[in-house]
Amino acid sequence: MQTEQAEFQRVLDTVSKIEAEVSKHMIGQKDVIRQVIMCMLSGGNILLEGMPGLGKTRLVNVLGEVMGLSFSRIQFTPDLMPADVTGTNLVSRKEGEDGMFRFQPGPVFSNIVLADEINRATPKTQSALLQAMQEHIVTVADTTHKLPEPFFVLATQNPIEMEGTYPLPEAQMDRFLFKLDVPFPDFDELKGIIKLTTTGDEEKITAVTNSEEIMRIQRISKEIPIAEPVLDYALRLVLATHPEDTGSPEITKKYVRYGSSPRGAQAIIGTSRIKALLSGRYNVSFDDIKSVSYPALRHRIFLNFDAISDEITPEKIIDELIKEVKVYQ
Repeated sequence: MQTEQAEFQRVLDTVSKIEAEVSKHMIGQKDVIRQVIMCMLSGGNILLEGMPGLGKTRLVNVLGEVMGLSFSRIQFTPDLMPADVTGTNLVSRKEGEDGMFRFQPGPVFSNIVLADEINRATPKTQSALLQAMQEHIVTVADTTHKLPEPFFVLATQNPIEMEGTYPLPEAQMDRFLFKLDVPFPDFDELKGIIKLTTTGDEEKITAVTNSEEIMRIQRISKEIPIAEPVLDYALRLVLATHPEDTGSPEITKKYVRYGSSPRGAQAIIGTSRIKALLSGRYNVSFDDIKSVSYPALRHRIFLNFDAISDEITPEKIIDELIKEVKVYQ
């Protein structure tokens, strides 16, 4: 037991160091930063949605350096091709290898891949990330290449710019563990941002951990116990997003077209373990489940036309589900 407590304390110390170092270079967005860290420690991909200029790209860049992970940024544009993401086979010009093909890795071969404005690329290019996001491998021609571990895709998109964009297909949305809405800063945060970015006094980013430590935390998090009633509650929340389920609430039957896939349940369970751990507890609570259900389910609930006309959002659906789905101790 003492060994486990020492391991858990080490995790808490590491996360505290990460958050402290990130806060030196990011003003505000504490909830978003914590949720991104939770998601990464669960081994998942993240979709960040927010207005331009809110620091989405900066956050990913800073996190990569603070965690000591390799980082690459891909600016998604309509003319971006799949090979620009995954890499391609080139004819070698080295002595003794004339005419031989060699694989030139693309920017996806990093620990953290920032897919900036992912909805600006065509579906063909967007789909180049599907295999990488799920299996952490890339297949080019007839050869499969393993990606470095840990591996994360952190994608950004602008919620209001629709011209010249290609909405992500449901299958790709489902591969993001969390979808996070990045809010606009308040007055004090905005003032801090301006001071930090316009004075030239910014500190150098310091790495406080490394890839081995991140993977160790991922393994430890899977050992956090979850009681059967808590697990059942999470599963009933996911089932309640399906309008065809006999036990789903009226709001689901009226406004939801398609509910969450099993990945939604996996996201809730995995990240609730991390949330419990970072709260200093060695078991998952019902409140942990409720808290992570918003970023885990908001992009997995597909609304019908009635919901759009009545201005019903996925967040409102989740609000009602949490009220309606009973907690059984």
